Amino acid sequence: MGIKKYRPITPGQRFKEIVDFQELTSESTGPEKSLLVFKKNSGGRNNTGKMTVRYIGGGHKKMLRVIDFKRDKSGVPAKVQSIEYDPYRTSRIALLQYADGEKRYILAPNGLKLGQKVLSGEGAAPEIGNALYLKDIPFGTLVHNIEMKPGQGGILARGAGSYAQLLAREGRYATLKLPSGEIRMVLVTCMASIGTASNADHILESHGKAGRRRWLGRRPRNRGVAMNPVDHPMGGGEGKASGGHPRSRKGLYAKGYKTRSKKKTSDMYIVERRKK
Repeated sequence: MGIKKYRPITPGQRFKEIVDFQELTSESTGPEKSLLVFKKNSGGRNNTGKMTVRYIGGGHKKMLRVIDFKRDKSGVPAKVQSIEYDPYRTSRIALLQYADGEKRYILAPNGLKLGQKVLSGEGAAPEIGNALYLKDIPFGTLVHNIEMKPGQGGILARGAGSYAQLLAREGRYATLKLPSGEIRMVLVTCMASIGTASNADHILESHGKAGRRRWLGRRPRNRGVAMNPVDHPMGGGEGKASGGHPRSRKGLYAKGYKTRSKKKTSDMYIVERRKK
């Protein structure tokens, strides 16, 4: 896996840098059809057709891969059949075939190999691709796809290259350092997958032209200072006058203003806040 650069034969290729996709193994076979579902996109419109979210719409047609975030098929060994691209996420996914014949997609960790055997649940070794309870994972291990409630399915550290580190355990809770730098407690009965999420080079990509963003369903985004006063608090003025303190369309400060509720009950589980 690496970044592929292009000779500037066209203006769109001058700054284009994308991942080379060499780790993928299923270009010819395509995705597993039994795990595909169609997802209708809203284009930023609500049920009455009014645009409620700006700057999204269009994009290439794509199918949603059903991902197993719970890893609840305990004690049944599975074999990695392919490493695939998922248009709905930044990390790669892996197709597993279990010993009983069932197939499931999981988030592919970095270093997962074709043909490798993986296992989940109690008794599984803390090796790349396996899913264990936090009470069974050694200290210092890097994990991804972490649950916050038992049986909920992994919701933490799922993006490309992200991971959390298990720091300690005390009583019912394990202490994790999350990708944001936040240190928080999670129940030891929650599951986590061993390793870091794949495609860590995703952050180095450069699309090179606006058209690639349109293929992903992102429409042009215009600045608040370029609008009229009626459209944005930072709009108006003569020439290229700036709009003062950066703020949102609703007037909320955009940099440094805390929007987290002071009465949020999960604050008691946060040991150290994320770094600014």
